[in-house]
Amino acid sequence: MPSSQPDDDGVFLEDVQVPFTRSKQTEDASSRSSSQATTSAPEKKKTTATKRQRSIADMFTSTPTSKKVKATAESSATSTPPKVTEALAFGTVKLNAIPFNLATFVDSLSDENRQLLDLESKTMGNSWLKLLQVEITKAYFLRLKTFLHKEMNGGVIVFPPAQDIYAWSRTPLGKVKVVIIGQDPYHGRNQAHGLSFSVPRGVNVPPSLVNIYAELKNEYDGAFTAPKHGNLSAWASEGVLLLNTCLTVRAHEPGSHADKGWEQFTDKVVDVIDRYGGANLPTTSGEKGFGNGVVFIAWGAWAAKRVAKLDQSKHLILKSAHPSPRSADRGFFGNNHFKLANAWLEKKYGDAGTVDWCSITKQEE
Repeated sequence: MPSSQPDDDGVFLEDVQVPFTRSKQTEDASSRSSSQATTSAPEKKKTTATKRQRSIADMFTSTPTSKKVKATAESSATSTPPKVTEALAFGTVKLNAIPFNLATFVDSLSDENRQLLDLESKTMGNSWLKLLQVEITKAYFLRLKTFLHKEMNGGVIVFPPAQDIYAWSRTPLGKVKVVIIGQDPYHGRNQAHGLSFSVPRGVNVPPSLVNIYAELKNEYDGAFTAPKHGNLSAWASEGVLLLNTCLTVRAHEPGSHADKGWEQFTDKVVDVIDRYGGANLPTTSGEKGFGNGVVFIAWGAWAAKRVAKLDQSKHLILKSAHPSPRSADRGFFGNNHFKLANAWLEKKYGDAGTVDWCSITKQEE
């Protein structure tokens, strides 16, 4: 299983798991719920340890009933550490100061929700999970996961592979410089691997990515040569978040998982980026620990809708036609987005804040 931690810069403070320490206010609130929960905690921890030995594939082995999903969604939402909920709502706590411990989070879930959220617990980067833990216990997300279970158990082929659905989250939140928003994962076999516009090595470069390479060559003529592969992981390591609006799709059925809940979830991801994206970059202005602005690249009308609510005085919003062969000639070519992004990042964060867009050419086999 691919690691959810970055392999280029070691461990980031925002990803470090720390025990959740309850304040007196939290203790007082908890004591009102029931003393029974405290006495049963050790037994619950033991069962959790056993359950977490299951493989990622086991996430699709059973389908919970909708009644149970609704009930467990409400109970798990109330068990989230209050400080995390407050930080998510108001952005008042610095990113690295927000406490998160994976075992504590898993133990807070009901058995039903622990099974539904097994994949998130195992593969989502900690810097994202600690700010999205409330979101993934909401009823709509649990319904989404139940839908995915039914798809898989019914023999439907879904892309990308389960372990890659949250591949984008391997870019730590505090390191994000640029967000490139896609729509659906690629729906052909072996194409999707959890990063928008990207495909694994050995897979033909998709037409949209061919056009992205052409635009890069126009902007960095002499420095950029289109690679023979379509793997954009080097950009992810540079702080480029490659995020699709829907994170799964049926094989050969584009748009098949639209309106199932992914859009609401990835809208929340954008909200989290708004608050904390790039929080650990060496800013030349603003307070470190909070998001001081990133670049959002939105190609096509669909992507433009996802960034419409963002503050353009805080972020750089770059919009144009989609790089698809059907629309690239209507405004994508010549948009100069890659250079514009770096010029803004350099002004905001200095040389260390820019992206080496040519890094993907250094990945040649």
